[in-house]
Amino acid sequence: MILAVDIGNTNIKFGIYEKCFIKLIRLATDSTRTAVQYAADISSVFSFEKIDVSKITGAVISSVVPALTGRICDAVKAVTGALPLILGIHIKTGLNIKIHSPSSLGADLIAGAVGAKAKYTAPCIIFDLGTANTVSVVNKNGDFIGGAIMAGVNISLSALTDKTAQLPPVSVDFPIGVIGKNTHDSMISGAVFGTAGAIDGFCERIEAELGTSAACIATGGISRFILPYCRRKIIYDEYLALDGLIEIYRLNKA
Repeated sequence: MILAVDIGNTNIKFGIYEKCFIKLIRLATDSTRTAVQYAADISSVFSFEKIDVSKITGAVISSVVPALTGRICDAVKAVTGALPLILGIHIKTGLNIKIHSPSSLGADLIAGAVGAKAKYTAPCIIFDLGTANTVSVVNKNGDFIGGAIMAGVNISLSALTDKTAQLPPVSVDFPIGVIGKNTHDSMISGAVFGTAGAIDGFCERIEAELGTSAACIATGGISRFILPYCRRKIIYDEYLALDGLIEIYRLNKA
């Protein structure tokens, strides 16, 4: 079995693969926790899920939280005995990155783009809806050519609460309708329909810039609240980055 680990700003995802995807486990991202504490968490959760760690022969990690990368690497090695491959500039990805500074591209975006390239027909537009909302574009040749970054839904809602005197704290939810009848519903409408409209708009504008239609894929935990309200057909792929990590692992271990 191979373990794919995606360290994000909010959650750490652990994907267990054998011939195909088997299990997804999540832990909260907490930069104050030590490698020993994370090792204990991983061991406990894997035991609860009845995953035999002795069968894990390899691991691969992507991270957007540098402070945790080494600790999670140490924790995974302690629990499984496998020294993880860490996605970075010296790792083969099979992805031609055509931006001004390829080394600055986030590991999560690389993993998602590799996953999209492997699973869908290029060109692809990839939306990762999480702490931040990112847009990645893979052209018809399979090259990563750039994208966009927006504030995530929860960040936007928190900013409204923090920067205004009369708007209350709210959590993202399914909207009752576009036209809110109270402050809470109006904020939810703005967050959800605003993001859905942005996704539709990005699809239209990126396709115009590419000069062709593209497969549109979304991943990330907030997607389930947003995609039902998009007018475009958006494919939801929960395991896109983890699948991309497995592709990268196989490429480097071949």
